[in-house]
Amino acid sequence: MPKRILQGKVVSDKNEQTVTVLVERRFKHPLLHKTVRLSKKFRAHDAENQFKVGDTVRIAECAPISKTKRWTVLTDEAASA
Repeated sequence: MPKRILQGKVVSDKNEQTVTVLVERRFKHPLLHKTVRLSKKFRAHDAENQFKVGDTVRIAECAPISKTKRWTVLTDEAASA
């Protein structure tokens, strides 16, 4: 099964080797036909602590790293490959 890749904005980098990424998804409401924005926060592994608050990043699913981390931040080299 392919790994999911999401794009979001870093909202916290206070933890060591971890960033919190806010991912927003938009869809049209089935009855009201209005665009609805839903957001969710994911905690992702950032091994080099290179991403800061405000950065737009791509995250990919991975095996569990800790109690809350199931995502890793893709670097530019990994994203293009």
